Amino acid sequence: MKSDTRLKLLDCTLRDGGYYNAWNFSPALIEEYLVAMKAANVDVVELGFRFLKNEGFKGPCAFTTDDFLDELAIPPGLEIGVMVNGSDLCKDFGCVEALERLFPRPASKTPVKLVRIACHFHELPMALPATKWLTERGYSVGFNLMQIGDRTRDEVIEFTRMASVWPIKVLYFADSMGSMKPDDIVRITGWLREGWRGSLGIHTHDNMGMALTNTLSAQSQGVSWVDATVTGMGRGAGNARTEDLVLEVEELLGRKSNLVPLMTLIRKYFGPMKAMYGWGTNAYYYYAGKYGIHPSYVQKMQGDSRYDDADIIAVLDHLRSEGGAKYSLGALDIARNYYKQDVKGSWCPSLLMKGRDVLILGTGPGVLDHRAAIEAYVRRSNPVVLALNTQSAIDPHLISLRIACHPVRLLADVTDHAALPQPLITPASMLPESLRMELKGKHLLDYGIVVENQRFEFHPSHCVAPASLVLAYSLAVATSGDASRILMAGFDGYPAGDPRHDETASILDIYQAHPQAIDILAITPTRHRIPAVSIYATGF
Repeated sequence: MKSDTRLKLLDCTLRDGGYYNAWNFSPALIEEYLVAMKAANVDVVELGFRFLKNEGFKGPCAFTTDDFLDELAIPPGLEIGVMVNGSDLCKDFGCVEALERLFPRPASKTPVKLVRIACHFHELPMALPATKWLTERGYSVGFNLMQIGDRTRDEVIEFTRMASVWPIKVLYFADSMGSMKPDDIVRITGWLREGWRGSLGIHTHDNMGMALTNTLSAQSQGVSWVDATVTGMGRGAGNARTEDLVLEVEELLGRKSNLVPLMTLIRKYFGPMKAMYGWGTNAYYYYAGKYGIHPSYVQKMQGDSRYDDADIIAVLDHLRSEGGAKYSLGALDIARNYYKQDVKGSWCPSLLMKGRDVLILGTGPGVLDHRAAIEAYVRRSNPVVLALNTQSAIDPHLISLRIACHPVRLLADVTDHAALPQPLITPASMLPESLRMELKGKHLLDYGIVVENQRFEFHPSHCVAPASLVLAYSLAVATSGDASRILMAGFDGYPAGDPRHDETASILDIYQAHPQAIDILAITPTRHRIPAVSIYATGF
């Protein structure tokens, strides 16, 4: 196909930005957005996806139906596009059946003129024929190659030769991991040109703060279609910013744009949304970009209060060594998957805990707030003091043992654990070899764990627990150890709506309903549904 060298600016805010708000943009925002795009001389607006599956609530820009588009006041001369995932053309339905469902009208009967197909390399053979079907119905077709940075020169050239026999208007490549630099852009553009003579486009991500620079580098190499989003709104670190790229295109084309509607749009809508959802590059996205880790891992963890800074770094370190180019929600719950292997363990808690009180020290403020009373009780009554992870709010000489089981938490705390003097209860023989090596020299008490939903079992040297959280593991250790009572300090709970509170509450409920459960007493303030007494009372 003949190359069109005219520079075209495509804004895909409502498509890429929809990952944050389930594509649920208000009609008022969409109307003002369209006016702002026209005033800014944006050539093409990609208003959303056309998903096949309808699972969970998603707003109108997830489906961008013709009926929805018919209700919009689209400014004359503003080209409208939608995106289709190549996977939807390769799974469940045949390619033609999927297209017939997604595009019931020919291009002459709908506002949509451009269809972009986002595709991984393994999906190409099944997705490429869609270009012919769409073109015959009057649509222009763009083809977006994802994760091209992982491909060799021969693979890229082979694809471009395949693509060159299909009616593709523009061939896009995406810096999916946000890891490319200008030299990479030049190299890959050169590879694409070895087998493709048509128009090229680029979609950049801003993990390393290079989205605009990479876009301009591609333009200097003859790439004529460039993507951007308002304030960079997009999955993960986001994209090149429309408000920046409009200015660059103005200079390149020697034209003037009216930016007032765009700046008003940002002030009214996208600025507040950015403050709410937090897209844009940061140190975590930079790390992910540098080591080829899918940005959705960072986005997911930053939006989940269960992951603190140490957890995020530990997960990224793990993905760096194990491979994180493909996003998988299950990979984030490493322990839940990991501890489904055959259970192992060699240490029996009953050797130390039988008939004794076990005091579990949580990480809530209750421990520090009532430190003096807790320390006095420990000196007076000599319980087994079990500190979760690296909890150190009381005199360390009063802590008998430490306990940890979640590989992510262990990865985050491994240096601290190596330095702390207390023995560590952990499923040592079940941990990855690399983690065991980092704990070499540490006194480890090997108590095994297998994770099974909604279930506790207590065995001499291992347990079954409903989650890999250290609280569940600690309850199992004390129960296997035939403790007299389980006393809990520092389990204050979390505010209503915090998923950590619900997760902890569920574990406590499952445990207390078990016929072998030992009596639990909270001795500092708690929001959880467990019996509570005061650490200050005599002889509790």
